[in-house]
Amino acid sequence: MLLFSVITIPVAFIMLVLAVMIYKGKTELIHDYHQTKVTDKKGYGKAMGKALAVMAAGIFLSGIVALLGETDAIALTATAVLLAAIIAGLVYIYVVQKKYNGGMFGD
Repeated sequence: MLLFSVITIPVAFIMLVLAVMIYKGKTELIHDYHQTKVTDKKGYGKAMGKALAVMAAGIFLSGIVALLGETDAIALTATAVLLAAIIAGLVYIYVVQKKYNGGMFGD
């Protein structure tokens, strides 16, 4: 489980740094086709930054849980936390995209 933590914790940190950058207004880090109909770039950046931060926090928590031991229960818990974080983050991103862009690709 140490290897799992060695991978997830830095990934979470990188995601959090990107989330903060996007939250502060660097929406150009998000591909153009996800912003085709976005008029409120500031609100979009803040909402997308929060969504990515939620995902990063869950990924970080998953890595921390994995450090608690080598048992099957801990491995399952860390995996469940990771999957929940990814799903929650993706749902949050979808909601943000729907609100600010009318859909994932500006449909």
